[in-house]
Parts: sequence; C-alpha cells; structure tokens
Amino acid sequence: MSRPHGIYQVSLKVFLKNSAGQVLVLKASEEGSYRGSYDLPGGRINADEFRLSFMEVLYREIQEEVGNVDCLIKENPVSLGRHFVPKGPLRDDSMQFLYVFFEGEYRGGDIKISPEHTSYEWVDLKTIPLEDYFMSGILEGVQGYLSSN
Repeated sequence: MSRPHGIYQVSLKVFLKNSAGQVLVLKASEEGSYRGSYDLPGGRINADEFRLSFMEVLYREIQEEVGNVDCLIKENPVSLGRHFVPKGPLRDDSMQFLYVFFEGEYRGGDIKISPEHTSYEWVDLKTIPLEDYFMSGILEGVQGYLSSN
C-alpha cells in the first residue's frame, strides 16, 4: 500500500559567525509563522533557481535579508530542520518546509535587515536559552548543529 509523499519547500539557512564565534540571528516580523522568535539568514529556493548551486541561492538570500555583507559559506550542510505552517486566514493550505543549514564566516560590511525581520543580534548559541530564541525547524536545526560540534 503506497502512501502519498510529503511535499516540502526547501529553505537554505546559514549559521553566519563573526570573529568572536557568535552567530547572527534575526528577529522575525509579527506577520510570519516565526513571530516572537528568531530566524537565521537564508530562505527558499525560487522556482527559477532549480539549476543554480545551493551557494548561489544562499548568497542571494543573505544579500536580500542582511545586505551586501562580505561572507564565506562552507559548501557542506551542517544540520537539518522541519517546519509546519498550518492553513489559516491568509493561507489556503498548510505548508511544510525542509531547512538545510550551512555554516559561514561573516567578514564585514553593514548589516541592513529586510522587512522580513525587525532587528538582529549576535549570540553565542552555547550560552543562550535556545527555546527562548528559536522554535520549530530553526530550533531543531540549531540543536542538531550544536550536538555535532
């Protein structure tokens, strides 16, 4: 008996670390499914980007979300996460996301966040209460990342 396969939107995220080892986190806007918590730079692969490398998509997303910063992203994923968004007044159907997390080095430049986020912080993931900052697939990805380091 065959069961229907899940349909996921793929989102690439990055643990962008500064020279002190802190990670850039973005406070989510009140309109999204992560309202009240923090996100990591990155986002979904657009339909017209199917043949682009993951790095090309991720660098585009970083530029959109935090500005034209100088950074270097390592090409091998470091963690995974899943996020479910139920259908609601603004959405006709539920959505499932698969997050693929990468690690990167922030080298400089002015951070200019997009309207998707309200503020940013540099945090030491090993010292903050993770559940106070993150939820769902981002929390799952952060926990997986920390358990492998």
